Amino acid sequence: MPKKTKPATSADAQIVLQLYDFRREAEMRKARNFIANFWPKSADDIVNLAMAFGTPENAWMRQVFTYWDMAACLASRGAIHSGLAFDTLGEMWFVYAKVKPFIKEYRQKMGVPEAFANIEKFVEGTPEGRQRLKMMQERLARFSERLSKAKAAD
Repeated sequence: MPKKTKPATSADAQIVLQLYDFRREAEMRKARNFIANFWPKSADDIVNLAMAFGTPENAWMRQVFTYWDMAACLASRGAIHSGLAFDTLGEMWFVYAKVKPFIKEYRQKMGVPEAFANIEKFVEGTPEGRQRLKMMQERLARFSERLSKAKAAD
């Protein structure tokens, strides 16, 4: 859990529950499913998707990344209790872990130095967050390896 903060309130819990409800919206479910199955191998994979304006995949990418960027910003700025955010917004680490290896190059190629900045700040802002990120990166490496083996077997 992030640094000690005041106890969470029922209003804090309500905000977290609202964030959960937003994740259940039909188009957001499609967007989250797309990102769950998006395995970038380079910054160019993300750049190409970001430049594919007018496609559902582009819209889904923007929807998921900006959703988590917004949630991270709210947590970092104190609008969401940081401990509740850490405990309940684990999918943010999953999304961030997929793009982290390519963020610096993506920012340079797109000319957007603030891309993923709120997520980065929240996820990597504490030792606990960095540890969770490390575990998520290891898990994603295992998932990716399994997917590669399954594709090779087909």
